[in-house]
Amino acid sequence: MKQYTVFGAKGFIGQKMVKALRSKEYKVWEPNRTDSDIYRRPLGHVIYAAGVTADFRTRPFDTVEAHVCFLSKILKEGQFESLIYLSSTRLYSGVSKGSEDTVLHVQSQDPSDLYNLSKLMGESLCLASGRKNVKIARLSNVLGGGDDNFIASLYREARAGQILLRTALSSKKDYIHVDDVIDLLSVIIKGRHSIYNIASGQQVMHAQWVEYFVKLTGCKAKVESGSPEISFVPIDISRIREEFSFTPRYIFSDLLWSL
Repeated sequence: MKQYTVFGAKGFIGQKMVKALRSKEYKVWEPNRTDSDIYRRPLGHVIYAAGVTADFRTRPFDTVEAHVCFLSKILKEGQFESLIYLSSTRLYSGVSKGSEDTVLHVQSQDPSDLYNLSKLMGESLCLASGRKNVKIARLSNVLGGGDDNFIASLYREARAGQILLRTALSSKKDYIHVDDVIDLLSVIIKGRHSIYNIASGQQVMHAQWVEYFVKLTGCKAKVESGSPEISFVPIDISRIREEFSFTPRYIFSDLLWSL
């Protein structure tokens, strides 16, 4: 029976991964980072989902600890067969192309780039560690049951009767269903490349979400005056399409909103 170890098992992706693995009757260990047995027992196949997301600006030391320091110890001392490090397509901020080989740009003087810098250091450690069977998964905006993201907050507002947008309707991002993420994390360890974008490859405008929620709930919608456009570069998913015949699920599904 395959052994898996999931770090960050209390988070959205980690919980989903644990549930999916156990449904296949695999052994799954969900250790706390302070558990000394991490460095004594075989970890099997590691899913490294530990991280800090929305509040990284107010938790800089926790962010670096999760994305870099703890990872470093696992890579150095852990007994594992494979490891997938969950990174982010946020790394493509400020560039013109969202492919895995794109040269990325960061600015240490920008507080928002702390997240990107720490994820990049984590990626670099993985690639420089000399350990076999280590892959990097750059995740897009994941939907499908999580309640701490932008789309989930829009849905709550819609159910309450009115959506108030503070970003322009022309803003757009790439979104991927969590079930697609779980499916891809299960296969990319066998892939030919070290880094994979885990995304839908499709950009969805805020206007489309507003239209969807208005039809779904009958709510009203308003855009705050002077709201900026926040858009991200399209994410290239040619690797997962070609290697794994990946076709993304239709993101506008009522099943997403059974929160």
